[in-house]
Amino acid sequence: MLVLLPPSETKSDGGCDAPLDLTSLALPQLTPVRDRLIDEVVKLAADPDGARAVLGLGKGADVEIARNASLRASPTRPALERYTGVLYDALDARGFTKAQRAKADARLAIGSALFGAVRATDAIPAYRLSGGSKLPGLPTLSAIWRDVLPDALHTEGAGELVIDLRSGTYQQLGRVPGAITANVLTEHPDGTRTVVSHFNKHHKGLLARALVLTRADPTDIRAVARIANKSGLKTEIASATELLIIT
Repeated sequence: MLVLLPPSETKSDGGCDAPLDLTSLALPQLTPVRDRLIDEVVKLAADPDGARAVLGLGKGADVEIARNASLRASPTRPALERYTGVLYDALDARGFTKAQRAKADARLAIGSALFGAVRATDAIPAYRLSGGSKLPGLPTLSAIWRDVLPDALHTEGAGELVIDLRSGTYQQLGRVPGAITANVLTEHPDGTRTVVSHFNKHHKGLLARALVLTRADPTDIRAVARIANKSGLKTEIASATELLIIT
């Protein structure tokens, strides 16, 4: 089983590992694109005003630009510890036992605008680049990644059930045919349902946690739904590849 998580805008600082080594990352076929994008992000950081505009940053976010400027020199840490925020709070990897963390490392990957996708153990620096950003002089990130990322993800998940919990923006960077997706809906007293926005990430984090901790090895969406329901989530199967989480 491969569970593909979205990244987060917020990231932890620092790290105890050596600076970025692209050759050490999973999905090595993505190295040339990663290298190119890092060069462009570092170059953009030399123009703070331009970087703010491209990255959608305010005047008080110069730390984000500084992070990008030092991408190749700053310390790294495992991707699962780098990304923070609502989904990662719900996942609560810090609370995993050693055995549970080993499962997480084996089962989790994380989408990324800069790296395409990384495994939980990949050592990466803090950075700022969103899936909807457009770097000066380059095509959109979806245009850049769609030629290489789908094949890389297909190879990484070969023979495994893939559960793709990325947002639409990151799915557009590289789709995984046949992957199970999850959508979070709120059911109102009158029976109507609406798409959840803020708590979407929270419930996807809970689902990811359940998939990490389970002893089962699901092979289809029915098995994924059973794992989710056993963890306390309420789910429905909308299709062979779409799971609904009802709140």
